[in-house]
Amino acid sequence: MRSLIRILILGGTTQASELARALADRADVSPLLSLAGRTQNPAPAPIPCRIGGFGGADGLATFLRAENFDALIDATHPFAEKISANARAASAASGVPLLVFSRPAWAPGDGDQWREVATMADAVAALGDAPRRVFLTQGRLQLAAFAAAPQHYYLVRAIDKPDELRLLPHHKFISARGPFTLEGERELMRAEGIEILVSKNSGGGATAAKLVAARDLNIPVILVARPEAEGAAEAARLDDVLDWIEAHRPAP
Repeated sequence: MRSLIRILILGGTTQASELARALADRADVSPLLSLAGRTQNPAPAPIPCRIGGFGGADGLATFLRAENFDALIDATHPFAEKISANARAASAASGVPLLVFSRPAWAPGDGDQWREVATMADAVAALGDAPRRVFLTQGRLQLAAFAAAPQHYYLVRAIDKPDELRLLPHHKFISARGPFTLEGERELMRAEGIEILVSKNSGGGATAAKLVAARDLNIPVILVARPEAEGAAEAARLDDVLDWIEAHRPAP
């Protein structure tokens, strides 16, 4: 008889949703999806869900112990550096094993005009001084960095409307949630006269169409490089995550 394994999933990504669906109807797994609460209208979850922070690494470690979790899976955004650091620290403090479930970074192909930079401030500088029509798809965080270059027109796309939009004199906001189609991305960039695209190198298929559309339309891309992962087991495929769960199932 298989023992029950209790899993805390730190979510908010396509990978977290994929894992939640895979575990939803299993009687031998007790999963809980945790969302930070930054998105006002998160997609419905097929498993039990909590919203809100834990109070840092110590709070997360306390929660893991108090709720008797057997495993912790960090399926947050590749750029969610703070919560990923908290997950590593909480795993070490509580003894609950940790797996990072993250999609691979995007890699350029033939015809791509990509420039990778280290920070969002570097992305702003890479736009140059001459006014340009810029498509911002890096999400609502760090939007304030572009206030340093008010000469550009910014097409901003995010799930929720950022408060920092008021810092951009020339902008248009689109509220949208991926996945996005290639034809839709091409049409949007044509209609808005986009001259350059800015994104984080978050990887995954849900928003990759914008990069293909930029290549097709001969539009250069500025990509902010993802931070280095540190000190945790990683998996990029759902099957590998499910195998890891089985390997960490407690003894009957």
